[in-house]
Amino acid sequence: MDILALLSDPGAWLALLTLIALEVVLGIDNLIFIAILSNKLPVHQQQRARRIGLALALVMRIGLLMLIGWLVTLQAPLFDLGIRGAPGPYGEPTFDTAFSGRDLILLAGGLFLLWKATKEIHHSMEPEDNSGELLDKTPGAAAAATATFGAVILQIVAIDMVFSVDSILTAVGMTDEIPIMVTAVVITVGVMMVAADPLAKFIEKNPTLVMLALAFLVMIGLVLIADGFGVHVPKGYIYAAMGFSVGVELLNMVQRNRRAKKATSG
Repeated sequence: MDILALLSDPGAWLALLTLIALEVVLGIDNLIFIAILSNKLPVHQQQRARRIGLALALVMRIGLLMLIGWLVTLQAPLFDLGIRGAPGPYGEPTFDTAFSGRDLILLAGGLFLLWKATKEIHHSMEPEDNSGELLDKTPGAAAAATATFGAVILQIVAIDMVFSVDSILTAVGMTDEIPIMVTAVVITVGVMMVAADPLAKFIEKNPTLVMLALAFLVMIGLVLIADGFGVHVPKGYIYAAMGFSVGVELLNMVQRNRRAKKATSG
């Protein structure tokens, strides 16, 4: 289908809007990870790291779309360990060990997220002195407290690849028109670029949200690992849980602010 035919096709517009909404939701995970990592850099490097990270995410997604034929082959099993879980309600195994390229990427990405989020939780629980420096003087503690620009970019690239594969495979399942998928990806990354700085600043100003975001990354890592083993957790459940948790934390923030104002005025 040519471009003019797509522009005049209401179904194409509906597919584009649906895909944009879905890609924005799927991009929340990627955005939270980039925000947490970039906040560990010196202030003057944070915005540049977020811009580079999201630009690389855009390049990866468009590159994968250009290799769409190869990407689809990632869903074909590469090897099978022959282990199956008990039959589910529809007769399908609850899990299996027939691993495709996509499964291996999801497993690697899930393990990486678990490692990184757990490490960040550990660092966030280290005691600080009045100057905000870590009291832990063991070797490597200072290096862990302030990440280098190159290390942050490498970690963003690694997780961008995982989320890009998942994102593009989702897009392929919704439409077979490359122009629609490219347009949706460009708009989605544009939305993420606009939201990146406010989200990072909001997380930085509210330390309890950092722990909540890290907990989300742990949960997402576990979901990716489960997906790699063929256990597909509906994304709606994940985002509903995240939305509920954020809502509760926002109520806690409002409560703390009102108590603080009352204490200062009293």
